[in-house]
Amino acid sequence: MAKRICFISNINGYPLYKEAEIEFKYFNGFSLQQKQKSISSMHLSINNSYPNLKVLEVSTKSNIPLGVELSAFNLKFYDELNSKEFPLENIFQSSKIFEKGGPYRDLLYVQPKEAKRDERLKTSGRLIGFNFNNIIWESEPKSMFYDWLYIKALTRNERLSKAIIKYEAFTDIEFNHEKSYNCQARSAAIFVSLFKLGKLEETLNDNGTFKKIYSVSTNENSQITFI
Repeated sequence: MAKRICFISNINGYPLYKEAEIEFKYFNGFSLQQKQKSISSMHLSINNSYPNLKVLEVSTKSNIPLGVELSAFNLKFYDELNSKEFPLENIFQSSKIFEKGGPYRDLLYVQPKEAKRDERLKTSGRLIGFNFNNIIWESEPKSMFYDWLYIKALTRNERLSKAIIKYEAFTDIEFNHEKSYNCQARSAAIFVSLFKLGKLEETLNDNGTFKKIYSVSTNENSQITFI
């Protein structure tokens, strides 16, 4: 058995999402087939409690092509400064500022997995913030900058935006909430909430507004548990 988090969008106001800790049968192994068995098992556990909840796995392991496209490794972010698209993962990793180094801009030009695993990200000390196109983002609230990047990238893709709003809850089989915080499934849930609340344009056009809304949402966020 394993536990993972399901992020549920909230179209009625704040918080923008809720977290549900899901316990399900986990299938060991690194193959795509084993990962997808675990995803199906997790989604079955969710739907046993909420039969009508539309759930999407957002990762390269997703058994639905849309979920694979929405992975941070595949979702493209248009960098206006460079007039070029990069995988969102590369933008995120290349923006990190540490006590002893960064940002490491060369990470824009490698494969997303290489960017994420670059040794400098582990040996440069404590993460103190982000520098994206000379705009500084604080490291707190956790995941704020990552979520902003994800939502910004998705907003520019009309096809994916129209497809994702058909779902209400999101998972990422690789995300372990006991070891990390940034999660593309959380970002997806926040996007859907902002879209359905009619707040996307307002929040993305002004970083201050986004930070305010995000801070309120995360402070009020509550966790529920499916048995």
